[in-house]
Amino acid sequence: MKNFLFGLFTIILLSMLVLTFQANLERSVFQAGRGLWPDAWFLATLLDAYFEFVIFYVWVPYKEKTYASRILWFALILGLGNMAVALYGLLQLRKLQPGERRGKLLFREAT
Repeated sequence: MKNFLFGLFTIILLSMLVLTFQANLERSVFQAGRGLWPDAWFLATLLDAYFEFVIFYVWVPYKEKTYASRILWFALILGLGNMAVALYGLLQLRKLQPGERRGKLLFREAT
């Protein structure tokens, strides 16, 4: 399962980096936004994405111990979206030692 998740998060992160880079070569997000903003489907998709980011972020303060890391991850998730979500997943997987239960990914470390 750890290898599957590592592969999944890596594919998501790399795909989003490549796609974002390619899209930015075509035009900036601000140029695209001017034309897309009036479109109801664009707004619905944008709101759906940001609701997902907030839902994911609800878990982050549970896992993170310091306010600084909580604030940093909030900014990264809202600014980079699924790239930050995938990176967070990869970092959590990296902390998982061989033989440790997968549940440790979801629950915070005992203090």
